[in-house]
Amino acid sequence: MIPELSGAFGVSALGVSAIVGMFYYGYSPFNLVAGASIDRFGAKRIIPIGAALVGIGAMMFGTGNVTAANVGRFLQGAGGAFAMVGAVYLITKNFPASVAASFIGATQMFGMAGGSAGQFLVGPLIKNGLPWGRFWIFAGIGGLVIGALLLILLPKEQEAESPGTDRENFFTPLKIVFSNPQSILCGLIAGLLFIPTTILAMTWGVRFLQEARGREYEAAVGLAATVPLGWVIGCPLLGFISDRLGRRKPVLMGGTIALFVIVFWVLFGDPTIFRGPAVGILMGIASGAAMLPNTIIKEANPPKLGGSATGVVNFINFTFSALLGPIFGARLERSPENADVAVLAHHQSGFQPLLYGIALAFILSLFLKETGPAAKKEPG
Repeated sequence: MIPELSGAFGVSALGVSAIVGMFYYGYSPFNLVAGASIDRFGAKRIIPIGAALVGIGAMMFGTGNVTAANVGRFLQGAGGAFAMVGAVYLITKNFPASVAASFIGATQMFGMAGGSAGQFLVGPLIKNGLPWGRFWIFAGIGGLVIGALLLILLPKEQEAESPGTDRENFFTPLKIVFSNPQSILCGLIAGLLFIPTTILAMTWGVRFLQEARGREYEAAVGLAATVPLGWVIGCPLLGFISDRLGRRKPVLMGGTIALFVIVFWVLFGDPTIFRGPAVGILMGIASGAAMLPNTIIKEANPPKLGGSATGVVNFINFTFSALLGPIFGARLERSPENADVAVLAHHQSGFQPLLYGIALAFILSLFLKETGPAAKKEPG
């Protein structure tokens, strides 16, 4: 929607990117709020609030007012933080550890299915005349309906009883999780592996394919949408493999290596590979490894802190996107020379730091402790 949003808000593509990026400024810190709140008060009292915030934020974004759009995107991020944290909390409460990675992968699958639908379904609707603002209003109403359904359907829980003040009960779980070095490693690895999806594919992918690879708009939209489609496959698949092996690190490190190779191929490989969806799907499958730190951090911390642990890993993860998104945007907005080769080289140079980040994620994963069920059964 970037061309339509540029015209509606009266700003450049970089300005639209800044407005869209407000999502991460809400999402990152509210992961901590969501995690601690759900651990303290339970899912039924907290998760519907998140859905309602997303709905209100979507309707504000659809007004076409720049100020309202910024606030709306922030609210979407703040409310969206409750989704993954709430899902992992429910998984921790209701399912055995032996299937945790599979269920967390399935959660990511549904989330990325929405990202894929945003390209495959919404793109053609906008192209065929649906006003972008009306779409956001409808989406906002849908968010409010989902919030009401969650309030009805989620099981009631007893509020956690803990000695101490409300302030201590709220912040102590976060302190425990943050003080665990494994938690920090999980957050850094997840962030470094997720950035190629959020920045290269989902934010700048269409423009990269149009300008650097010479694809038409419709084809570029379709190809960019294959990356979240790959997530739909990769998240549950890698989670299932990890559960079957009873180990997390081999799957995480294998996915990291595969992601490095594919991103390198996307940036520097033969352009004819972009004639089909295979590369985008493979990139999405490999980057599905970024969800495994959500399982590892849960297993590396006390079971009762599942919400806070997920909040911490998502906070660190999406802080990367919030901070680095504008930096990549500024790099890519610098106009290269007019020659086609210069345009391609400009994009390659702009995105090359993503490869350094993936390599760093692999190095950091060497320092993770194995938390899978198989490792726990080993003597000593």
